[in-house]
Amino acid sequence: MTPNILVVEDEDALATLLHYNLEKEGYQVALSPDGEDALLQIQEKLPDLVVLDWMLPKISGIEVCRRLRQRTETRNVPIIMLTARGEESDRIRGLDTGADDYIVKPFAMSELIARIRAVLRRLRPGLAEDRLHRGDIIVDRVAHRVKRGGKEVHLGPTEFRLLDYLMQHPGRVFSREQLLDAVWGSDVYVEARTVDVHIGRLRKALNDEAQADPIRTVRSAGYSLDLDG
Repeated sequence: MTPNILVVEDEDALATLLHYNLEKEGYQVALSPDGEDALLQIQEKLPDLVVLDWMLPKISGIEVCRRLRQRTETRNVPIIMLTARGEESDRIRGLDTGADDYIVKPFAMSELIARIRAVLRRLRPGLAEDRLHRGDIIVDRVAHRVKRGGKEVHLGPTEFRLLDYLMQHPGRVFSREQLLDAVWGSDVYVEARTVDVHIGRLRKALNDEAQADPIRTVRSAGYSLDLDG
């Protein structure tokens, strides 16, 4: 099950950046521009985690946090607070109001993602997905290991990231350009044909003992991982 994250942030550029990077990590992401809209969205659909800015229009993040903790149905929703307020008294206030973690702007995206994983692992262990299991393939993200049919599969770092991404979206067809963007990053120039090379290596490693090939080539479209589970 893919965790659903609500990002409540009024800075458009940061909201877009958060949306892109969290989706890239495999999360479902919804955006909200202010505290009032956030409370409405949460009432309509309960998220698995809220990334909540402190300074928001209409209703402040700290007030949103307080109201969520007062309601029975939202009392246990994990909340990570984002703020430019770095004083110890502000951090204590945020945590005392009910935030599960607190990150001061500016922050590294990798740190936020690590904090999200840690909070989900602690409060929603079934959603943390440190291990992806599809069909007879298991990807252990912590140990950086892959097994198929109970046997170790040795992959290079790029093939590991490629498999990890495909495992997050089984059955979905991705173009070479989409895979380049997701696995290599949009700021790195790599030719589209490079994807074919790494898909070939991944196939060879996964099908070492003549198992059925889980990777489907869709002509003029791209690649898909077709597995049950």
